[in-house]
This record gives sequence, structure tokens and C-alpha cells, in this order.
Amino acid sequence: MKTAVIVFPGSNCDRDVQIALRNATDSEPLMIWHQETEMPSIDLIVIPGGFSYGDYLRSGAMAAHSPIMREVVSRAQSGTPTLGICNGFQILTETGLLPGALMRNTSLKFACCSVFLRVENSYSAFTHHYDDEEIISMPIAHLDGSFYTDDFTLTKLIDNSLVAFRYCDASGNTSKEANPNGSLHNIAGIFNSSRNVLGMMPHPERSTDPIMGRTDGARLFDALVASF
Repeated sequence: MKTAVIVFPGSNCDRDVQIALRNATDSEPLMIWHQETEMPSIDLIVIPGGFSYGDYLRSGAMAAHSPIMREVVSRAQSGTPTLGICNGFQILTETGLLPGALMRNTSLKFACCSVFLRVENSYSAFTHHYDDEEIISMPIAHLDGSFYTDDFTLTKLIDNSLVAFRYCDASGNTSKEANPNGSLHNIAGIFNSSRNVLGMMPHPERSTDPIMGRTDGARLFDALVASF
């Protein structure tokens, strides 16, 4: 399985994703610098978290116009599985590969903690190693993580089962108290209409080894490998 991690100035989770992919695939992922314009045949593209371009203008806004993103958009639209984590999710919305936007947390504070997530859709290459409504745990680390979109798009996401994960408590309740950033409908991750693109604010790559205190993220990467 051939994988690639897109690296921007300000990326700080690219090596974490590199290790997670290496462990899952037993092969070395390509680390592709944002100024590249081409990439070889790839089975999975990951846009990692961090602070691309220092989050100037808007989180992900400048990175979305990096040269390599034209190729990423083209590959994703052609069906290549594409995963955007945290800042990567923000970049995916800025390119239009995913709808909505990631706004400033309602607390106006940087959120850095472990959260519970409820799996909303286990029928995808990313999530088929989870069960529907399973409660898992991953860390978050963001200031602009509050998912927002218009009512029509929100209804479309829900009605078409394009919500991947929702913030919840340990019992699976999607309450206001369990929402760390004010996201609409407690949304933590969404798919595109073809479900080959996933954007999520929590960090699965920081949840892949017992030494990290949790391993729920490893199943996401293992699921992608199993899909191939």
C-alpha cells in the first residue's frame, strides 16, 4: 500500500502520521512537500494537523492554495482515499473537498484534551473496523475546531449518513457538555458524498499505541490497510 503525507510549513503532526502509517502498512510513506506539483500513484493521501502557514488569514486558507493541493483535489475527486486531520480537515473545507468551515472554538480557548467520540457511520474504508454507535477516545488540540455549515448542508450530511464521528460523553450522549468546541450537532468528522474523503478534528495518529494511553486511532489506519 502506497501512502503519502502532505507537509506544509507549520505542519507539526506530519511525523506522527508518518509513524502511524509506517506501523500500519509496514512500508514508508512518502513525505510530499507542499511546493511539489506532482506525486506518483498513491493509495492513500493524508493531510496532517498543525498550523500551516501559521494559521494566517484563516486556518488552512493559505495551504489550500499550495501547488500540491491541485493534485490532491484531483486525486480525491477521482476516488483516492484522502484523510484530513485537524488542520488537514480545515484545509479540506478550504479546498471545497468537504463542506462547511471550522470556526473558532466557542470558548475562544485552545482545546487540548482527550475526548469521547461516537462512531456514526462504520460503512467506509476509514471506519469499518469500528461498530456503529461505538464509543471511542482520541485527543484533540485546536483553536478553530467548531464545525459550522448552513442548515441545508447540515441536513444533507445527516440524512445521507455523512457524519463520521460526533463528540459525546462516556455513555454516548451527545450533550452540550460533551462538545469541546461548539460544533454544530456535536460533529467531529465528516465524509464527502462518496465517502472516500474524511475530515476529522480528533487525532487518530496520537491514539495508536498503548504507550500513548489509547489505541482507538490504530483501528482507523488498520481499516484503511484492510480496504486494500
